[in-house]
Amino acid sequence: MLSEAIKAAAKKPQIITVRGKETAVILSFGEYQKLARPRQTLFEFIQSSPLRNLKLELPQRLPEKIREIRL
Repeated sequence: MLSEAIKAAAKKPQIITVRGKETAVILSFGEYQKLARPRQTLFEFIQSSPLRNLKLELPQRLPEKIREIRL
C-alpha cells in the first residue's frame, strides 16, 4: 500500500488522511527539491529581472502643503 502511494506520488502529490482529516502529503523528490530550494532575496530577484534596466518616465510630483498639527 505504501509503495503504491510512493509510485503514484511520482505523477502527482498524494494526500494522506487520518480519520478523514488531511494529515500529510507524499511528494516526488523533484517536487520536494523545488519547494526546499533556497529562495532568492528581494534584491536578488530584482537584480535578475529582465526589466531591471527599464527606464520609467514618471510624472513630476507636486510639492505637498504642510499641515498644521495642534498638540
